[in-house]
Amino acid sequence: MSFRIPRRSVRVRLATLIATLMVIPLAACSASDDDGRPTVVASFYPLQYVVDQIAGDRVRVVNLTAPGVEPHDLDPSTKQISEISGADLVVYSDGLAPAVDKAVEQNAGKDALDVSKVVDLTDDNPHFWLDPLRLEKAAEAVEARLAEAVPDHADEFATNLAALKTTLEGLDAAYTAGLKDCARNLVVTSHDAFGYQKRYGLEFAPIAGLSPDAEPSPARIAELHDLIKSDGITTVFSETIASPKMAETLADELGLRAAVLDPLEGIAKGSSEDYASIMKSNLVSLQEANGCRVQS
Repeated sequence: MSFRIPRRSVRVRLATLIATLMVIPLAACSASDDDGRPTVVASFYPLQYVVDQIAGDRVRVVNLTAPGVEPHDLDPSTKQISEISGADLVVYSDGLAPAVDKAVEQNAGKDALDVSKVVDLTDDNPHFWLDPLRLEKAAEAVEARLAEAVPDHADEFATNLAALKTTLEGLDAAYTAGLKDCARNLVVTSHDAFGYQKRYGLEFAPIAGLSPDAEPSPARIAELHDLIKSDGITTVFSETIASPKMAETLADELGLRAAVLDPLEGIAKGSSEDYASIMKSNLVSLQEANGCRVQS
């Protein structure tokens, strides 16, 4: 006896087979990323640096912001959202990247650590990590959560935190000493990232606002022209991963030097530098631009 399989049944079975075949490589890809260690997701570079310094190779660290990418407008991919959902700890700073904030809120739950709650943000400025002592506060919070997530290595994390604090406090001391005797204290930058360094005696005149993509108004450019002339500014600073066009244009218009001051929102592609080395380079750049007397 023969019979015919209904066409609808054939279509359903075929669709099920195709869906199964599509899931297999995705699952294999996810499994290949998971090496058995606890996973910590960091939303951008300075937080990755903190996790790396404290946890070492005891955890698998996923940085949502790839090298060379500006984090303010980061929109997590489907794979990154999966990483957030499956992570043992997600470290982020609310207010820096709205799409990341939303993804963490919807997918991380109690496994999330919002460091903005412990670093004493001021004036809605999310760039706290440019103050080493505020980054130290974030590091202390990260170490506490890592110890909860991976208790077998809590003593090691505490030791590593102490070493990191020594590095950060050393940077703070270097900035305090290195910027105390300068001919000028005004710094012209691409965007308003460096406000937390005012406690070293600096003042900042950003071309754009808190986001490097913001376009300055003609009135703002005219104001900068007046400030630069009245304060004897020699240098206009651009950044590493954002476009240097605004800073270079302003420098060209006034015959000034264009240089780079890294806001450390991310690491440039192929860079071998880290947070500490870039902060030291920034200090040298500030000293040169502001005519600071460097003690030997």
